[in-house]
Amino acid sequence: MSGGLFEDDKASQKPTNHHASGHRARLRERLLSQGGDALLDHELIEYLLALAIPRRDTKPLAKQLLAHYGGLSALLTADPQNLSRQKGLGDTSVAALKIVQAAALRLISEPVREQPILSSWQALLDYLRADMAHLTTERIRILYLNSKNMLIRDEVSSEGSIDEAALYVREIMRRAIDLGAASIIMVHNHPSGDSAPSKQDILLTREVIDAGKKMGIAVHDHIIIGKDGHSSMRGAGLI
Repeated sequence: MSGGLFEDDKASQKPTNHHASGHRARLRERLLSQGGDALLDHELIEYLLALAIPRRDTKPLAKQLLAHYGGLSALLTADPQNLSRQKGLGDTSVAALKIVQAAALRLISEPVREQPILSSWQALLDYLRADMAHLTTERIRILYLNSKNMLIRDEVSSEGSIDEAALYVREIMRRAIDLGAASIIMVHNHPSGDSAPSKQDILLTREVIDAGKKMGIAVHDHIIIGKDGHSSMRGAGLI
């Protein structure tokens, strides 16, 4: 995986010609005059990649990537190492895709970071789905909250294999105490796409709840994210 300071150079892509340059200019005009909704998904990716690969026709590559990953969200949330293995992408192109994801997550998470979590619940769900719905490995994250339900820290607790991740109850409680947290929200994703909680999910959550009670730390919820949406154990009456 290699690229210059301003340009990826993959010989497999066709050089731009006058027609392609004109097409790119028209995309820019539509974007600036009408906004992002005026561009199709492949046009958004095409124009983004054109900034990283200015001397190539990026339309075929954009369509190829969207077809491979199955959509815009899955493409932007794909692992950098996975992206780097795609024909036509170099360091600069991969970085361009990931900076868009980072900016989007920063924008979506702003209400979560600046308002009490329980009063910005939909914003939290939008943020978690954007970040985790298309992950191919299981990730557990813990949101540590203060006594006013403001976010203290959002941390990845563990990364697992394709279908499992280790959850260490003592470590979570110790971290909560270190941060001075009054409560936590547990979150993890199901790479299978099905957000329904498993029996193991429920048992582990109850272990954390029991441990928290002994230390005065509440567990507000355990949210499971999947491509099909999300599940709330609290909402389902499971905890």
